[in-house]
Amino acid sequence: MKDNPIVSIIVPVYNAEATLHICLESLEKQTYKNIDVIFINDCSTDGSLAKIEEFATAMEVYPSMQLTVLSHEINRGVAAARNSGLAVAQGKYIYFIDADDALEPQALEVLVSKSEDKDLDLLGFNWFLTFANGERKMTQPLYATPMEAMTKMFEGTMKWNLWIFLIKRSLIEDHGIRFIEGKNMGEDLLFMVKLLAFARRIDRIDDYFYHYGQLNEGSLTKQYSDKHIEEVTYNVSEVAKFLQENKVLPNFNVYLNFLKLNIKLPMLISKDVKQYKKWFVWFEEANAFVNTDRNISKRIQLLERMAVKKQYWFIKLHYFLIVKLYYGILYK
Repeated sequence: MKDNPIVSIIVPVYNAEATLHICLESLEKQTYKNIDVIFINDCSTDGSLAKIEEFATAMEVYPSMQLTVLSHEINRGVAAARNSGLAVAQGKYIYFIDADDALEPQALEVLVSKSEDKDLDLLGFNWFLTFANGERKMTQPLYATPMEAMTKMFEGTMKWNLWIFLIKRSLIEDHGIRFIEGKNMGEDLLFMVKLLAFARRIDRIDDYFYHYGQLNEGSLTKQYSDKHIEEVTYNVSEVAKFLQENKVLPNFNVYLNFLKLNIKLPMLISKDVKQYKKWFVWFEEANAFVNTDRNISKRIQLLERMAVKKQYWFIKLHYFLIVKLYYGILYK
């Protein structure tokens, strides 16, 4: 790396006092120190801001490490917080990290080096699903082109979480990509679709760099409120509009329905029959595509078939066998 380009790291923070140290320690340990860490305190009511300010003071010993602390006067949500970070970011690259997660010490050094060598717009990597007493490696699929990555994302074999990508900032700014304020569930989906639509060169490396924290196996279950469903539905509708208007993805209707099944799948990883019933009626048009996406596992295909048939006893059995028994014992 000739000029050691700056990486702007955007960290939304809201009432994260109990776990914030995990993120802060991993940032301090980065071997690549030419970074601009932007904290957005989204009107926290706990001690999060004090921890951020303490960290900023401690990091003054690293001249190449810049820290910026922004504070929202009212709580506006993660989408607005990320937009606030993007508004002041100056680095050649953007990296998003959640306030309760961690990054391997060599991550940024490797990612910047690879991105510079290949002049990449987007570089992905693998991650860990981290429990209190164990971790599971989560491997992203290989892809050679942005279109291949997008289809894998819609099929459900590739995650769209922003924290598993280093992004060239010009890709974001040249196309005016931003999050939709107030739509905080699924906000990264639309963002990632636009990144892939406009990217020229992307790649994925085999390293496992990110630790996505789950306190216990129960964290794997999702309870979607009506507000969550409304926000995700809005973001999916924006994805559909974008794909159609820009003619990005051939046969986009098929892939869009695969995406809808993928999005609502966590409602079946639950012991709550009410969640199963919500699964059935949410994106009901996608139910006709159950068992047609051959890229997902046989187990998930079977789970979705049983959900369409309203065989809720099987879904509950699956929950106890996989989440409570398998994960409960493996990551106890």
